[in-house]
Amino acid sequence: YNSLLLFTLAGLCVVIPCSFTTNYWFTSRDLVWYKCDPAKDKCDDSDIIFSTERYTNIQSEFRGRVSLLEPDVRQKTCSFIINDLKESDSGSYQFRVNGELSRRKDGFTYPSRATVSVKGKKSYNIYTNQKPILMIPLLTEGQQTTLTCTAPGLCSGSKPEITWMWMGAGGNSSQITENISDVRIENTDVLAQRYSSTLTFNPSAEHHGTTVTCKVRFTGNVATEETVTLNVTREWYKHYIIKTLAGRLSLTSEGFLNLKRLIRFLPISDHVASLKCCPQM
Repeated sequence: YNSLLLFTLAGLCVVIPCSFTTNYWFTSRDLVWYKCDPAKDKCDDSDIIFSTERYTNIQSEFRGRVSLLEPDVRQKTCSFIINDLKESDSGSYQFRVNGELSRRKDGFTYPSRATVSVKGKKSYNIYTNQKPILMIPLLTEGQQTTLTCTAPGLCSGSKPEITWMWMGAGGNSSQITENISDVRIENTDVLAQRYSSTLTFNPSAEHHGTTVTCKVRFTGNVATEETVTLNVTREWYKHYIIKTLAGRLSLTSEGFLNLKRLIRFLPISDHVASLKCCPQM
């Protein structure tokens, strides 16, 4: 693999992409990653942070935080991920493969390095500029609906904390604790994982014009949030629009049913526009 320089933030994670080639007759058995002083030509056993051999001594501060993206060593993929990054994880990383050549133990340490730079709290504003994705479906009074909040970032380390807040017309806010799903992973592919939470409720006229906020807090106390204003269509208003338009257009029973189906999917602003568009017959 080629030398890399990667920048990231404390509390998040980093993925180091890597693939390797060997002698045709070489059989790979163990993949090893080191972190050592870049002045060293080759890292040694005291610098190991990960190995596919469980008995290997690993630097204690990396235990449980490092894993391969592809555990099958035959695939010749050595990409790995470090979770819950610390500023002390900044440094130079080197890869080695151990195995057998002509039935003899052998191995090779690759000279290319991956350099990781982990920034602390002073750089959190770089990450918090990314907002959560808040998905709001069409809201109709009395019809149960689900809002979805997805945390930003494709490499957010450990599971973040996601909280929901309401703010009414009077400016009073309150945290929502009921009808909320646990934070879950949306994608099993580590390179495309996103964490999300859902909020299920029955919209009412009182929700119209209020705001809902989704706040995401990551390890290291870095947080970001997104707020949207709810637009709830009242069911009685839809019926009023349907009857008014049907009367103006002198619709048949079949036309009335088609109009009803159409109105059901239109937002309230379109209902108002439709009333203005059509003169009385």
